[in-house]
Amino acid sequence: MSEEMYIYIRDVMAKPVTISKSAPITDALDKMLSENIDPLIVTDNGTVFGTISRQAIAETLGKKRNADMPPTQIHVSNSVSEDFTAAYPDQGIEILPELLQHAKIVVVFDQEHNLIGQVGYGDILKIMQPSAEVKEVLEPAYAINAGERVVHLRRRMVDEGIARFIVTADNGPVGIVTETDVARAMRAFREVVEEKYQDHRIRNLIIRDIMSTPLISVGEDRPLSEIIDLMIARKVSSLPVTSSNGRIAGFITRSSLIKAM
Repeated sequence: MSEEMYIYIRDVMAKPVTISKSAPITDALDKMLSENIDPLIVTDNGTVFGTISRQAIAETLGKKRNADMPPTQIHVSNSVSEDFTAAYPDQGIEILPELLQHAKIVVVFDQEHNLIGQVGYGDILKIMQPSAEVKEVLEPAYAINAGERVVHLRRRMVDEGIARFIVTADNGPVGIVTETDVARAMRAFREVVEEKYQDHRIRNLIIRDIMSTPLISVGEDRPLSEIIDLMIARKVSSLPVTSSNGRIAGFITRSSLIKAM
C-alpha cells in the first residue's frame, strides 16, 4: 500500500467520550444511551482509569447490597474495569481488528500519553469489513420466554456470558432483550420503587416488561455488506438472522464481524 493510500488510526478514530470515576452511575448510563456508545472511557483527574460498560452497570444496579442506595449515589468507580487496550494515532489500522477482539474499545493516546481519541467496533466497520459469508459470522441465538422473571434473565447473562436473548411467546419470537434493556430497567426500577419493597418487586419483574419490540431481523441470503450498513445506519450492535424457513438462525454482532477479519 502506498504512503498516500495508507490509513492510520488518526484517520478513523473518534472523539473520546469520557466519564469521571466519581460521577453517578446514572450519568454514565445516560451518556451511553444518548450518544449510543458502549463502553465509556473512565477518567480520574484527566487520566484514563479504565472503562465502564452497560453490562457492568446492569450488574451493579441489580445487586442486592446496593438496594439501600439511590442509583444517583452509586459512583462509576463501583463498576469500572481497569483493563483497556490502547494505541497511537500514527499506527496503521491493520492492528485494530486484533486489538478489538480483546476489548470493545481502543483508547488512543498521543506521544505524551494524553487521551486524544477512541476506536470502537462501528468506527472500524465503516472502513473494513470481513470477506465472509453471513453463515460464517453468526453467533448462537438463545431464547427466553416473555413471562420469565428478569432475575433469572440476569443470572443467565452472568453465568453463561450471554449478552442478548430472543424473547418468545406462544406465537414465536416477539422481541429482544439485551444488557441495555436490563440496565435501563434496573435504573428506572430503583428510582421509582421504595427500598423496602424492592426485593419483593424485583423478583416479580418479568421480561415482557423490559424487552425491546418489534423484533427486526434480516434474511441469511442478504449480502453481508448490506447487513453491516444496516447495523451502522440503525446504530445497533446486533441483528437476528432468519433462515429460509423463517426461523432464527443466529445473531450477527459487531463483535462477530470483528472476529471474522
